Amino acid sequence: QVQLVESGGGLVQPGGSLRLSCEASGFSLDYYGIAWFRQGPGKEREGVACISGRDGSTYYADSMKGRFTIAGDKGKNTVYLQMNNLKPEDTAVYYCATDFEGFGCTVVLGAALGYRYLGFWGQGTLVTVSS
Repeated sequence: QVQLVESGGGLVQPGGSLRLSCEASGFSLDYYGIAWFRQGPGKEREGVACISGRDGSTYYADSMKGRFTIAGDKGKNTVYLQMNNLKPEDTAVYYCATDFEGFGCTVVLGAALGYRYLGFWGQGTLVTVSS
């Protein structure tokens, strides 16, 4: 069964950290990149970070640089999103996604409504940043 399953969300205080996981099954991340998106209450879905399946290059939305780190473990077929110094405005459902027709990380992160380039999504994991 082809799946993306996110985990690791939860409640964290401002300034805290979380590591989200995106485990792929039914296909190999040796061949497909993974992008993380998030959607906050009443907001459009926005790109966070992306890792290329071809060469492992990493990319970040400008507003996410410095606090978020994306990394892959091909042995576990899993991509991680390390989030540090979290702020209340980071509260959102975080999704990982890919597309089996291929996609470019710079395109999905840089384009308006870039999430529309990705056709396969996990169910999301909720991150709440609050004191």
